[in-house]
Amino acid sequence: MKIFEKDNLSILKEIGRKGLVKRFITFIVGLLLISISYNLFLEPNHLVPGGVTGIAIIINNYIAINSSLIILICNLILLLVSLILLGKEKTLATILGALLLPLFINLTSNITDLFYINTSELLLSSVFGGLLFGFGAGLIFKAGFTAGGTDIVNQIVSKYLKISIGTSMLLTDGMIVLLSSIVFGLTHLMYSIIVIYIISFMSDRVILGISDSKAFYIITDKDEEVKAYILKYLNHGVTIFKARGGFKKENRNVLLCVLPTKEYYKLRSGINEIDKDAFFVVTDAYEVFGGE
Repeated sequence: MKIFEKDNLSILKEIGRKGLVKRFITFIVGLLLISISYNLFLEPNHLVPGGVTGIAIIINNYIAINSSLIILICNLILLLVSLILLGKEKTLATILGALLLPLFINLTSNITDLFYINTSELLLSSVFGGLLFGFGAGLIFKAGFTAGGTDIVNQIVSKYLKISIGTSMLLTDGMIVLLSSIVFGLTHLMYSIIVIYIISFMSDRVILGISDSKAFYIITDKDEEVKAYILKYLNHGVTIFKARGGFKKENRNVLLCVLPTKEYYKLRSGINEIDKDAFFVVTDAYEVFGGE
């Protein structure tokens, strides 16, 4: 048994090593995209995306200091706080991004000299800045890294206030963005909200991908007819598993079918035609493997 466990452990380590180079390259590309977005679209137009980069934009409005230096100082302070409150293990997980992000922002600080883009239109800057920033953030998260910064604050707030990370992010980034309205005005606040929304949407799409399939969970009294419709008319497979109702305690069959998004309405219409009282739930299926 011990030999078997050791073999499994070595296999897992080997898998981890094989993917490490690819993950690190993805991480670097993500940092590069965030830095370009920051220097090309966000910082010149005072569009605050929350986080340490948002704090740097606000501080830089009052003190003429290199933004990368502000971000580095903030990250070093947060790493120290993380070491005290969260421990060594979680601090080590964020240290790489916390140190590399300001470096990349400094290296790309002169990008406007190389590529001239008229960024005076706030809406265009918000959209393209948010897309680039969100794509970069998504790559970083997908690679299993973080960019440091307020990710540390989010973990601390989540731990000590007993709230979810999502709620913690809403609180910390929300406070930073609201602070920007005092500094830059309500118009910039509205555009900053657009930036944050696009960043959130884009990073989710990068992490999860774009759904090409839909998964149907169907409960119906006419499960044989629905199954036949899926198998013979739509030519897709069906999985049947047993379920028990929580209220009536009745045993029911649940039909599971995954099919391309373009055929969503065919199955939905077919279910309604066969059994108007059928209950079904439809979810996005981002990755589908195996099957015939």
